[in-house]
Amino acid sequence: MKCVDDFRLRFGKAELVPIIIGGMGVDISTAELALEAARLGGIGHISDAMVPTVSDRRFSTHFVKEKLKLYKYNVANADKSDVLFDLGRLAEATQNHVGRTMEAKRGTGMIFVNCMEKLTMNAPRETLRVRLTAALDAGVDGITLSAGLHLGSFALIEDHPRFRDAKLGIIVSSLRALQIFLRKIAKLKRLPDFVIVEGPLAGGHLGFGMDWAHFDLATIMAEIQEYLKVEKLNIPLIAAGGIFTGSDAVSFLDSGAAAVQVATRFTVAQECGLPAAVQQEYFRASEADIEVNTISPTGYPMRMLKNSPAIGSGIRPNCEAFGYLLDGSGNCAYITAYNRELATHPKTKHGLPKISVKDKTCLCTHMRNFDCWTCGHYTYRLKDTTRRLADGSYQVLSAEHVFHDYQFSTEQRIALPD
Repeated sequence: MKCVDDFRLRFGKAELVPIIIGGMGVDISTAELALEAARLGGIGHISDAMVPTVSDRRFSTHFVKEKLKLYKYNVANADKSDVLFDLGRLAEATQNHVGRTMEAKRGTGMIFVNCMEKLTMNAPRETLRVRLTAALDAGVDGITLSAGLHLGSFALIEDHPRFRDAKLGIIVSSLRALQIFLRKIAKLKRLPDFVIVEGPLAGGHLGFGMDWAHFDLATIMAEIQEYLKVEKLNIPLIAAGGIFTGSDAVSFLDSGAAAVQVATRFTVAQECGLPAAVQQEYFRASEADIEVNTISPTGYPMRMLKNSPAIGSGIRPNCEAFGYLLDGSGNCAYITAYNRELATHPKTKHGLPKISVKDKTCLCTHMRNFDCWTCGHYTYRLKDTTRRLADGSYQVLSAEHVFHDYQFSTEQRIALPD
């Protein structure tokens, strides 16, 4: 029987174990998790979602506090168009997170950064350019473009000295999305080094509508493989979304995928950024506890646990401190929903009323506080990957254990921890 270790992902002369850990933000895919993947010969992602917040948490910087102090006058104002990011400070935060991770890297693997286009930050083009450029300056091995079509992203860094050196790729969920992207970058004479094809069973934001269940990763992969063959384009394809075992991975590798990207099983790794109490919520979840909803202000459907504290929360928008999802005009769908609810609930003598916002959530604050429990479709199977302890909790795994189980397991077996 074949196992994942029988295959290799080739980038030029480099040969890697074809396992990539996805870039879960905010700091769920920690530097420690990514470094383990690289040490073991695969690829680990860190996310640049809310990178000033991550820098503050990890390196005792004060980017968020300084931004809030600068815009505190605007806290009660519904108009957030004044709230802008200092691009120099944004670059510094990215350098902290990415640069220090690269300094710590050991082993033959690689470290990539996941970069979301939907983090518009009230200046979409300018802030995206800074995040991409600073990551390249910091020595990252590669960049994965996510959460958007990224039609202008390659052009933002085409003059960077590492534009043709670093590995650059994109996540797509359909052949059409890839075709649009390739047409847009054609004039740059620079193809992506890889394409991650993410199916409908992935965690967090999905590249599908609420009809996601009508789609299938294997079918989408086959369509894109046929297109690349006809067009004579040699771009490694990486399958992602719902790959829960090493045998699942082998089925895609055998069908021509260059690698697989996995994440759900690493949410309960010791190196993951989720708090221990939240990891136990993931272990305890049943299939009925998982839903795809539309509460994200980005406009994308999002898969998460139904008991996430973020659902229905009516906290005041904290854009002066965060504001990562403000569009180019300073708007956010949560602000609109919050103000609508606020208008229907008169103030009490103690100040603002306690309200609930059902249709959207303040993604910035809740992701920062680990209250938005995004998850993959097969999260309900996590309890089958470990042992239940005497106190009723589940044993948290090491990233090395999970990685090796993907790498060496066969016949749909999952190795339990010692």
